[in-house]
Amino acid sequence: MTVLVERDKASGVAVVTLDRERKHNAIDLATAAELAAVWREFRYEEDVRAVVVTGAGTAAFCTGIDRGVEVPQPGSPYSVDDPLIAIGPKANDLWKPVIAAVNGMACGGAFYVLGEAEFLIASETATFFDPHTTYGMVSAYEAVYMAQRMPFGEVARMSLMGTAERLSARRAYEIGLVSELTAPGELLPAALRAARTLAGFPTEGVQGTVRALWSAKRAALQQALDQAPALIALGNLPPEQQAELFTGRRAAPDAPRVR
Repeated sequence: MTVLVERDKASGVAVVTLDRERKHNAIDLATAAELAAVWREFRYEEDVRAVVVTGAGTAAFCTGIDRGVEVPQPGSPYSVDDPLIAIGPKANDLWKPVIAAVNGMACGGAFYVLGEAEFLIASETATFFDPHTTYGMVSAYEAVYMAQRMPFGEVARMSLMGTAERLSARRAYEIGLVSELTAPGELLPAALRAARTLAGFPTEGVQGTVRALWSAKRAALQQALDQAPALIALGNLPPEQQAELFTGRRAAPDAPRVR
């Protein structure tokens, strides 16, 4: 198991932890399937009324897809098999509130989960970045999700600057991506405090409010996501060229600027 789930029936809160600390909680196919299954199970569990999602350790919340994952792609630019497409709660029809507790790095495919959380709480050591362009890849789904949560100029800069820059937790808080900053050791307690409050309110009112909030932006979000497969298929370098760029950068990495 690479996804740990802890349920506290007394409070009505579940904690979902990406548990691949040695891989910076990168998501492989097994983890993607486990996440999707967990979100769908929560729909039927009356004792789970709010959820906190986080990553194991302090180095990373999630660093996106595991680079060792090979996903064969259709030959059409209008079709893309994306292994992360269903790792978020909303993609699995879960409308119970989800709070993301972001520790360390959050990048790339992490935005599939962060983009479908109700709000983010972050450690002061958290950073956010999107490596796609550095490795000859289109940031499509990630950029669309973040465009729903960040000012356009900020998400454009993060999406385009690749690994050259990282968005600090402080800056993320200033622009509204993060709703609360904590000391590293206070992250999970702060997220649990908020989740317990939500779990203590009448369930129907909370879930109805979650659904109403998402209905306000769902149509525009879905229209944008519908464009992603063709953009990825047309703009991505072949996998072997991506791998060369990735290997070269790991051999001689430039220190990213944190702003």
